Amino acid sequence: MKQKSPKKFKEANEKKNPPPAGTISFKRILVPIDFSDHSKKALQYAVTLAEEFHSELILTYVVEPIIYPADLGFGQVAMPNMEPELMQRGTAGLKQLQKEYVVGRITSRIIVRSGRPYYEIITTAKEERVDLIVIATHGHTGVEHLIFGSTAEKVVKKAPCAVLIVKPA
Repeated sequence: MKQKSPKKFKEANEKKNPPPAGTISFKRILVPIDFSDHSKKALQYAVTLAEEFHSELILTYVVEPIIYPADLGFGQVAMPNMEPELMQRGTAGLKQLQKEYVVGRITSRIIVRSGRPYYEIITTAKEERVDLIVIATHGHTGVEHLIFGSTAEKVVKKAPCAVLIVKPA
């Protein structure tokens, strides 16, 4: 008699006996990275949760478009397009973090996008059907918060899934 592999047995068993109602499960966890120490701390939380829940981890980096000033009466000035280089650096940086924190522990992949960070994080979460976003906050307050807003705050308000905020230590 041919036996089922452990993975196929688990999948078949889950179909027959789904987890009880109210059980929390995170199949995909998204962790936005900006290469700050705060986002690396969020990555550590995300890796631990992904191990615990046997989740796939998605590391993402968003390149913000560079906005050039108006010509200011000097006529047209040729400005180099830095976005491709920034996308390459972001990819290389995520691969390095993936190697340092993730490889050999859980399944993971990287996504690099260009745009407004909160919007791209939310769009990625929807497209990838993410169950949890683990995001760092830099803890800006006062005038700095009023001027720049908070990417984490916008993600919490608009996310299609649960969000875990990791505060600075």
